Amino acid sequence: MRWKCTCAFDGGAFNGWQSQADGSGVQDAIEGRLAVVLGERVRIHGSSRTDSGVHARRFVFHFDAEWRHSAGALLAALRTGLPASVLVYAARPVPGSFHARFSATGKRYRYHLYEGLPLPFDAPYCVGIARVLDTDAMSAAARGLTGRRDFISFAAESGDPRESTVRDLRRLEVIRRHRHVRIVAEADGFLYRMVRSLAGALIRVGEGKLPPERVAEILRERRRTHEVPTAPARGLFLERVFYR
Repeated sequence: MRWKCTCAFDGGAFNGWQSQADGSGVQDAIEGRLAVVLGERVRIHGSSRTDSGVHARRFVFHFDAEWRHSAGALLAALRTGLPASVLVYAARPVPGSFHARFSATGKRYRYHLYEGLPLPFDAPYCVGIARVLDTDAMSAAARGLTGRRDFISFAAESGDPRESTVRDLRRLEVIRRHRHVRIVAEADGFLYRMVRSLAGALIRVGEGKLPPERVAEILRERRRTHEVPTAPARGLFLERVFYR
C-alpha cells in the first residue's frame, strides 16, 4: 500500500531533507520513526530536496508499506517519537501510481525578509535587511522574470547537467506588511538554488544596488554572474506542493 504524507519542519535543525550519511537529514528522522512503527526499514520519497537550513510548511513524501490500522492511527504513531522540529500532520493511502516528486505539477516558495533587526525568536526564519527596501522596484524586476523561460542565470552550477533549465515561473510577487517583506515564487519546478538566487537578485534591487531592468537582462544573457547572490537559506520556506 502506498501512503502520501504531508509534514512541516524547521530546517535549521537538519542538513536538508535528503538522507545524509550521518543521519542529519529530515528524511533520516522520519525513516527512523517509521522503522519503529512498522517494525522494518522503509524508504520514503520526498517531493524535492532542500538545502540545509531551508524550512517547509507543507512538504510531501510517500512510502510503500502494509498497515492494517486506520490512517489516523498511522498519523498518531508517526507523530510520537519525532523531534519537535518535525510534524507529520496528514497521512492517507493513495494509488500506486502516485509519486511525491514526479506527480507534482508545481511548487510554491516564500522568502521572508525583515527591515531592521528581527527579534531573537524570528531571526532563524527570516533575513534582516539594514535599510528600507524599494519594494516597487523589486516588483518591477519580478514582473520581468515571469513566464516560461530559461533560468540558467539563476541556478547553481551543481545541478544535474542533463536537466533542462527551462521553467514556467507562474508567479513572482513581492508583498510588504509593514517591515516584513515576502517574496513569493511559484513554478512548475525550480532549479538548484533558483529561488534563493531570485531572492538574492530582488534584494539587491530593493537595496538600490541593481537596476530593475538589469535583472531581465541577466536572464536573457543565460549565464551566472556575481550580480546574482544566493540569499541565505534561513529565510526560505517551501510553502506548498501542487498535484492534479
